[in-house]
Amino acid sequence: MHLHERRQIQTDATTALPPAIALFLVTLCEAATDDFRVCRCANATSRQTVNTTRSLRRHVHVTALLPCARSDRFLIKMASHGAALSVSKMISPFWGGRLGNTMKVFGTTLTSHRNKSLHTGENIPPPAKYGGRHTVTLIPGDGIGPELLNHVREVFRFSCVPVDFEVVHVNSDVQTEEDINNAITAIRRNGVALKGNIETKHTMPPSVKSRNNLLRTSLDLYANVMHCQSLPGVQTRHKNIDIMIIRENTEGEYSSLEHESVSGVVESLKIITRNNSLRIADYAFRLAREKGRRRVTAVHKANIMKLGDGLFLQCCREVASGYPDITFDSMIVDNTTMQLVSKPQQFDVMVMPNLYGNVVSNVCAGLVGGPGLVPGANYGRDYAVFETATRNTGKSIAGRNIANPTAMLLASCMMLDHLQLYDHASSIRNAVLTTMNETRLHTADIGGQGTTSEVVQSVMRVIQSKGQLTSEL
Repeated sequence: MHLHERRQIQTDATTALPPAIALFLVTLCEAATDDFRVCRCANATSRQTVNTTRSLRRHVHVTALLPCARSDRFLIKMASHGAALSVSKMISPFWGGRLGNTMKVFGTTLTSHRNKSLHTGENIPPPAKYGGRHTVTLIPGDGIGPELLNHVREVFRFSCVPVDFEVVHVNSDVQTEEDINNAITAIRRNGVALKGNIETKHTMPPSVKSRNNLLRTSLDLYANVMHCQSLPGVQTRHKNIDIMIIRENTEGEYSSLEHESVSGVVESLKIITRNNSLRIADYAFRLAREKGRRRVTAVHKANIMKLGDGLFLQCCREVASGYPDITFDSMIVDNTTMQLVSKPQQFDVMVMPNLYGNVVSNVCAGLVGGPGLVPGANYGRDYAVFETATRNTGKSIAGRNIANPTAMLLASCMMLDHLQLYDHASSIRNAVLTTMNETRLHTADIGGQGTTSEVVQSVMRVIQSKGQLTSEL
């Protein structure tokens, strides 16, 4: 770990804190230059705190102080991991006795930071991690979501995965946004989420936005990633499929901007911006390079939507010029769907606007066996949310113990990779793929008669047979 790598410390300053601690935090915010200034405060007489802050300014280089959305929260950027630990040691004598385990929590948070996202290449805040365990937001959603996520938790407990879940329920039957706002707040706090799909009811008035869309736009989860590949033991028309689909996740026809200008005439706006198009194109090419891929295909309809899709295609071409080692081509969306069902092996990495991504991802899921097999992920600069790729609620099979848990289990493995818990991710993923080879355990969606519980029990038995640290079955 190099000293030039930046780390971020996130901490709360509230009126409930002891005066010396509150003053210490406020003073740090005021001391943004080399000239030390003590801010005016009702409790500005604590000589101990002032001396501590002077010591901090002398020994630790504070590179930047960033305001957060919440008024009682801020970020302190440190020049190095060592600097962050210095802060922890320096303030421990003053905080440790008053806040009990707060300093323990603070210290473990410092050591858990990932300086760069594995997917965006950008500096990101760490996920919540306390006592060596990660805290992840869990949104059960509707339909089969709750039962599948209960099985994920069962597998995690059995495999001794160091993850704790903060469960946040979102009620799709109400028109208020309180539930989804609570979920968004929890994800901002924890950094990572695992979710079932939240149903978007057609009977709701137009003013009620899709909860899934609201979550993605509020957190700026601009890249939806789906890895569509042939799985062992699943009989399909096409073999050797291995396609990565990158879908722009925040604009296009999903901008939720539509209105009825006059009775019987509805206008729906499709928003394509240069910044977001460049961003998703660069993401696709960077991911292709990281994964050793050799070709990126931009999917569009620029022959008809010359301005909107034309801008998207132009941005893809601009970004492609910076990646000479990767072949770039483009394909009209209607031809793309035909080519996918005819010869899907020709595709490697595909990047596309929002609506086309929805269609293409469902086609690709069908090619490899259906929606119960393919995981998905939504990445932003600061947050990541993992779910099944096709975002189906599966209400018709909810509660019947016949839903295929494969997609959700694989999505949880993607989440573990994101948290850098690679051993646990590989253990569960390999167990899932081994179970897929046992056709007697196939669920009804892929032609078998197995139950959800039987599949999950088999996964846990495989994990145990490999000698992994586990709890009792």
